[in-house]
Amino acid sequence: MTTPPLAPFSGQQAQAARDVNTASLCRIGQETVQDIVLRTMEIFQLLRNMQLPNGVTYHPNTHQDRLGKLQEHLRTLSVLFRKLRLVYDKCNENCAGLDPIPPEKLKQKNQQLKMIMDQLRNLIWEINSMLSVRS
Repeated sequence: MTTPPLAPFSGQQAQAARDVNTASLCRIGQETVQDIVLRTMEIFQLLRNMQLPNGVTYHPNTHQDRLGKLQEHLRTLSVLFRKLRLVYDKCNENCAGLDPIPPEKLKQKNQQLKMIMDQLRNLIWEINSMLSVRS
């Protein structure tokens, strides 16, 4: 009895490969940056609340606990920066062959989209006006 040849990706792996596109990588990068900012704020909060061991109201247990939390936050921050670097490198790799769109083309496209939105807004306003007169 022979086994069928294995596909390069199983169903879940193929879905995961499709889900990891540049847009989702950018979203992951944005969330990572938000986590970095949050952790950094927590580090500064811990540092602000941490008393220096200069002998004045020094509690070794409290100091050690806060120091442990600070070290954990720093380790987490290091991991988040490495994750952000990986996302950044992958996005650059995915976008390496793409030509940047010149700003003039973007400005023209934005103007066209604005015209369409204005036309749709006017159309909806007219429809709503007709419906209100009809009632």
